[in-house]
Amino acid sequence: MDFYEWFNWSLLIVTFGVMIGIGFLSSRKVKDSDEGGFLLAGRSLGAFVGASTIVATGFSGWGFMGSPSVAYEFGAIELLGNFFFAPAMMIAVLFFANHMQKRALTMGSNTIPEYIGQIHGSGSGGRLLQGVAALMTIILLMVFLVSQIKAVGILGASWLNIEMTSSAWLMISVIILYTMLGGLAAVAWTDTVMVCGMALAAIAIMIQMFTSVDLGLWHTTLNTIDPNLLNPTTAAPYGNSKASVFLVLPYAFLFAAVLPYMAIRFLAFKPKVKMHKVGVYVAILGALLSLIPIVGLYMRAFGPELTDPDNAMPMYLQTFMHPALQGLITLFIIFAMKSTANSMLHTVASATSHDLRLALNKHAKVDSAHALTINRVAVVALGLLGLLMMMYAPPFMLSWLGILGSGTLLAAMIGPVFISTFWQGNVAGCLTAMLVGFFTSGGLLLTTDIGWVEGPLIGCLASSFCYVTVSMLTRARVPAVQRG
Repeated sequence: MDFYEWFNWSLLIVTFGVMIGIGFLSSRKVKDSDEGGFLLAGRSLGAFVGASTIVATGFSGWGFMGSPSVAYEFGAIELLGNFFFAPAMMIAVLFFANHMQKRALTMGSNTIPEYIGQIHGSGSGGRLLQGVAALMTIILLMVFLVSQIKAVGILGASWLNIEMTSSAWLMISVIILYTMLGGLAAVAWTDTVMVCGMALAAIAIMIQMFTSVDLGLWHTTLNTIDPNLLNPTTAAPYGNSKASVFLVLPYAFLFAAVLPYMAIRFLAFKPKVKMHKVGVYVAILGALLSLIPIVGLYMRAFGPELTDPDNAMPMYLQTFMHPALQGLITLFIIFAMKSTANSMLHTVASATSHDLRLALNKHAKVDSAHALTINRVAVVALGLLGLLMMMYAPPFMLSWLGILGSGTLLAAMIGPVFISTFWQGNVAGCLTAMLVGFFTSGGLLLTTDIGWVEGPLIGCLASSFCYVTVSMLTRARVPAVQRG
């Protein structure tokens, strides 16, 4: 083992200690009978921590590993597509988070499936919706979690000079440990540390690229390789029309406002937090991380030819960065991937241990004596399940698998979470919308060559139409307290 391998291992061990320490400190604030402390960090997130965990979760492994690979494969269209995420997340924070936070606080919602059930019904109807929403969350976010585990495994393997499976085991074990200890508080605070490193990594990468090459030469080289890289005739992989890339903006907004592992942050803010401050932090951090796909174009022009586009970022670091800087930036990118992995793990564990427990047992109670133990066992079990799924999954492109999981869940949840803010449906409309969105988006992405955002957005339209139409046809009087 040479000096730089020792350096990388030392960095990893130190940061592992920091992450586990944050998890331990967070666990001291989680009482044995307080599920809200574990599931929602006791509703204690401030403006900067809340913004940091939103951005870290939103950009994550997809931003640092997936988007450079898409830019390498499809060209500059990915730069525009990726850019839309920062303003979309800021809009979601400024115009949606506050309302959702207050509504959830009034009802005592601890998770998004519980929020859906409480809004649309009580008794068996509410439990049915909570259970269905939880099942969809578990299934689809486990799919997404597999892509995150693979991403962190690939990068960690090349960084530490170990096998990919061993790397994935190492990384997910630490994520399981600190998430199990501190719940969402540990996730949010570790995300805050991670996103600061991610922002520094983005700055260092931009400095290296733009100071090492003439822009005219870069442009000429890309045009020589393939004119479509800089002047695409389609918006592939987002759709066949050039305009399809602009669909990323509404998709990214709904991504931030509706997906359970993103929207749960809105419920966890302090009641009096200033959302405009959160929005400013989101805009600054998101703008920095939106630059990362440029790595794909840099590698296409000046890097070695790649058989697997998902290796664009690892090969860039290996080829163009000093080993010490390569090690530090790789650590920050691993942070990025962990930030989403821990969020999804926490969300699927919450859906399993809290939502399914309440949905299947009408006598189950929130904050019961063993609830926290069940929450923590679920984190361990589902984290290990995700790792096993990754080991036996067939080959896939990281970004596509992420879209399949998150996009389909988005289509299922848009009516119950987002449209219900403006127009209140009922149990029948909510259930129909979730099922239609699930099968429409998932079916299109799995069985057709439709654009990556087009399939989920078509699913969103179908789900929204069913939410309103079925609710109107089967409307029953909804008690005023449930209308928020």
